[in-house]
Order: sequence, then structure tokens, then C-alpha cells
Amino acid sequence: MNNLILFLNSFLSYLLLFVIMVALVVIACVIGVKLRKSKDARLLEEELLEKEETAES
Repeated sequence: MNNLILFLNSFLSYLLLFVIMVALVVIACVIGVKLRKSKDARLLEEELLEKEETAES
């Protein structure tokens, strides 16, 4: 019985660590996607402004 309790304790500790690591990876991916979309939108806006400037000239 003692071995089973030790095994479950160890298993749950590693399971908790795994869940925390997965959550961090998901959060990092969400932040990365948001930053990339923001950068792409900013670059597109700059590109459109440059085209307008050259069209006016």
C-alpha cells in the first residue's frame, strides 16, 4: 500500500508539472500569434501609405 501511495504522489506531481508546462506553451503561442498579427497589420498599413504617396506624386 505504501508503494502505491508513493507512486500516485510521484505520478500526480509529474502530471501537475506537465499541465503547467502545456499551459505555458499555449499562452506563449497565443501571445506570439497576437504579436505577429499586430506586426502584419502595421506593415500592411505602412505599405498602403507608401502606395498612396507614390500614387499622388
